[in-house]
Amino acid sequence: MKLSYLITSIALASVTTLTQAKPVWQDFSLTGLYGENYEVVDEQQTTLTVEYAAKVKYADVFFFMDRMRGGDDHKSTYFELSPRLSLGEVTKTKLSAGPIKDVLISTTWEANNDDFDNFDNFLYGIAFDLDIPYFKYASVNFYRANNEKTHDDYQMTFTYGIPFNLASEEFLVDGFIDWSTAEKDHASEFNWTTQWKWNVGKHISPDTRLYLGIEHSVWNNKFGIKGKDENNVSALVKYHF
Repeated sequence: MKLSYLITSIALASVTTLTQAKPVWQDFSLTGLYGENYEVVDEQQTTLTVEYAAKVKYADVFFFMDRMRGGDDHKSTYFELSPRLSLGEVTKTKLSAGPIKDVLISTTWEANNDDFDNFDNFLYGIAFDLDIPYFKYASVNFYRANNEKTHDDYQMTFTYGIPFNLASEEFLVDGFIDWSTAEKDHASEFNWTTQWKWNVGKHISPDTRLYLGIEHSVWNNKFGIKGKDENNVSALVKYHF
């Protein structure tokens, strides 16, 4: 059996586990963004993002879908589905060492749909959940990417969340770093996107999670296009259900 088929089977098994098992925790949110310094397609862009994350006994999953509308009325939809399978929980073996809490099989399905570009990319590899002081969560994923429209490459993704308080106010800084290798038909990409958010919802009720803030995106060689470098700040509002 080819490795890609094996990884796909593991991903499907993870999704099946997630849909049938009662979540240990789950989170659903909606985010609205508006920025005016985007690169490549539209300089101005409004984005509505749907996000879902969940953890069950042997696996976790993260899903998001962006519906984007540019200043020239160009529309596109992009999503990622990322199920991961915990090797520590499946084998009932303690795989922690130093800052590493667990080792996982990590997969991602990337898809885009618009007038200019449609693709389905499949990524598979290994991940490490990390225990870092002051971080709510941190994880590093190493992928082999099977790309539909470009040469296959390798990708590293680091995700993180850092909560903190100023006086009685609650803040959260979270985001990701993506780095991918250069290949014959595209440049190496570096994308560092961070959301800086203030929990204004606590002033409505103790259980309301309504965030206001900004998203800062630094994206070098965006979409693998050499020299297309983005440095954009977008206004943000985010609500967790």
